[in-house]
Amino acid sequence: MERPFPTVAVVGLGTMGAGVAVAVAKSGRRVIGIEATEDSAARALARIKEATAHAVGRERLTAEERTGLLARISVGHELAAAAGADLVIEEVPEQLELKREVFAELDRICPEGTVLATGTTALSVTRIAAATARPERVLGLHFFNPVHGMKLVEVVRTVLTSPRTAEDAAAFARDLGKEPVAAGDRAGFVVNGLLFAYLNQAAAMFESKYASREDIDAAMRLGCGLPMGPLALLDLIGVDTARTVLEAMYEQSRDRLHAPAPILGQLVAAGLLGRKTGRGFYTYEAPGSSRAVDAATGPALPKVPGREVRTVGVCGSGTMATGIAEVFAKAGHPVLLAARSQEKAEAAKAQLARSLERSVAKGRLSAQARDAALALVTPVGQYTELAEVDLVVEAVAEDLAVKRELFATLDKIVRPGAVLATTTSSLPVISCATATSRPQDVIGMHFFNPAPAMKLVEVVSTVLTAPDVTATVLELTAKVRKHPVECGDRAGFIVNALLFPYLNDAVRMLQEHYATVDDIDTAMKLGCGYPMGPFELLDVVGLDVSLTIERVLHQEFREPGLAAAPLLEHLVAAGCLGRKTGRGFRDHARR
Repeated sequence: MERPFPTVAVVGLGTMGAGVAVAVAKSGRRVIGIEATEDSAARALARIKEATAHAVGRERLTAEERTGLLARISVGHELAAAAGADLVIEEVPEQLELKREVFAELDRICPEGTVLATGTTALSVTRIAAATARPERVLGLHFFNPVHGMKLVEVVRTVLTSPRTAEDAAAFARDLGKEPVAAGDRAGFVVNGLLFAYLNQAAAMFESKYASREDIDAAMRLGCGLPMGPLALLDLIGVDTARTVLEAMYEQSRDRLHAPAPILGQLVAAGLLGRKTGRGFYTYEAPGSSRAVDAATGPALPKVPGREVRTVGVCGSGTMATGIAEVFAKAGHPVLLAARSQEKAEAAKAQLARSLERSVAKGRLSAQARDAALALVTPVGQYTELAEVDLVVEAVAEDLAVKRELFATLDKIVRPGAVLATTTSSLPVISCATATSRPQDVIGMHFFNPAPAMKLVEVVSTVLTAPDVTATVLELTAKVRKHPVECGDRAGFIVNALLFPYLNDAVRMLQEHYATVDDIDTAMKLGCGYPMGPFELLDVVGLDVSLTIERVLHQEFREPGLAAAPLLEHLVAAGCLGRKTGRGFRDHARR
């Protein structure tokens, strides 16, 4: 089959345009590079030569491949040269009127069969196409930066783009070694449509002083496995770019979650655009540097001394309870693993022993350390055994009535001065605290599953938590080799408050038939470096658990955009809960 678009013109040879030109030439195609002036064309060609020399040094290209690649690229400053191309890719600055002017001129210059593609990240492809007399042969080809390293290309169709044009564009992207995903024409397309709403909420969270920038970034890296925290990513992208994308999204959606957080406008007005200016949410060594000079390198130190914690009680017999008990035992703390019966407690310790054994088998733990940890865990079938411990961590069912009853019981049993912690991920910590006569001693200690492997712990203080209790848990979390992040007692804390609206947005995108499950998952993994796509993650977490958290967030913040997507509610009602039932957004083989 004939390869689509043997000759490609690239209009605008900035960072993105130059990257696209090199990728196209590398595929064996002829490239016509076009810049605005003779001087800018010369500079662009010099940049391409420098970038390809760097690629040879990094062994991404051989010297011979570079020579052949450069021979296929010509660079000039006359737009009329685009008449010789089968496909024109526009990569000029992100200004609608400028792009429309370029497309109107290309429409006049180029033969009728030439396909015109815009590289816009946020503007309406339809409005750009309307500047031409060939809207059926206009589409978006959104490459990601750096082009040589990012495999994703969003192929953006308007309502008038012909199926043949979209198919040829996807085949072209595959021939470049890229992974195309199909998207419709709405602000942000797939990746930015999901990513920037999340970044916006992170900026608003920081602006409200709910958590520090370091804690927000650490929470999302360690709690979700993301390659960068949201505020560091905003600095990398450019605060001005992020604000432009969000403005375009808000103009289309009128969703308040897309309205740029005021702090973004303030930073832009002050010229603090992120790495490129040397300062944004963080301050950098120099403009263009990636090294932040004012970022804390570890968890914040407590402001007051904490209480001594030697012995720990863990309430519960499920996966979280046994995982938390394992964490403390491996750190050398005697642990009482308390369940509603001795039989359940013994079974929980057996589960813990199996976990330790797996660590030994994988070479992560010595047999001696396994035996020492196991010896520190004592299973008990009555909560009265917890009377003298220094810290109790509750890890029972995520049911407020059950937790309040347990805290009322612990209040009568556990010695004065002991810290009482809940591992809730979605319930108000203050409701657990007010079930006791000592709410100042109650705090949230939200471990992530599996607790032995996940580094993050959200330390959640209520309006009544004593400062030395917060200090105690921050210090202890660091001592057991976890990374504490400090936040207040509101729905979702840091991670779930940022993660689940993003997952909900993905469900809405699917529900509106905007893109498929596979394309959305592929886009977020390849475009953002996420370890899992949103639907993979929803099926792992459980759709019922996800729906509960969505409802809690909506109830707390009363934001219309946080209301659970109807498709999520329908799947839960049908019993399609993800991997645990064998079916969710995908079908899973039952084991």
